[in-house]
Amino acid sequence: MVSLQTPVCDLGKPAIDFSLPGVDGKIWTLDDCKGEKGLLVMFICNHCPYVKAILDRLVRDARDLRELGVNSVAIMSNDPRQYTEDSFENMQRVAQVNDFPFPYLLDETQAVAKAYGAVCTPDFFGYNADLELQYRGRLDASGKQAAEEDARRDLFEAMRQVAETGRGPEEQVPSMGCSIKWIDELKE
Repeated sequence: MVSLQTPVCDLGKPAIDFSLPGVDGKIWTLDDCKGEKGLLVMFICNHCPYVKAILDRLVRDARDLRELGVNSVAIMSNDPRQYTEDSFENMQRVAQVNDFPFPYLLDETQAVAKAYGAVCTPDFFGYNADLELQYRGRLDASGKQAAEEDARRDLFEAMRQVAETGRGPEEQVPSMGCSIKWIDELKE
């Protein structure tokens, strides 16, 4: 398991459209997912300890952001042949057990992750109402272990600012997580 950090936010870069199957049986597009005041695109998976450490906070923040007009979508791009825990069936289970308030989508070809430049799980892309990138940082100070209960909610506060002003914060702390398990990295 390789630990990576996300690159610096490429402010203003437009969101990239997609059409991916969700665990709910529906095909979702960028337009289906966006909120009135923005969209949070999250690359996550089921097996990553960094994702597991923040999953409850991620669900909480997605619910709170929805109240501000910012919708969220989670995309799983890992090759499940490398980690069976990331299978579509397990995605369905994880979404149900954690009561995801957002679509959980499978990027089977990994084309969407590559188009976005996603590098790790979790990797967050926060867009304003015009679907221009305004945030590419961490959820909070959590790593493989959850941060303290009173830790600053970096992603939530950044996306609240985006909802209110259309602009993200100048300073952003990169997200850290497990590398995306690319199909071509599979050793046969």
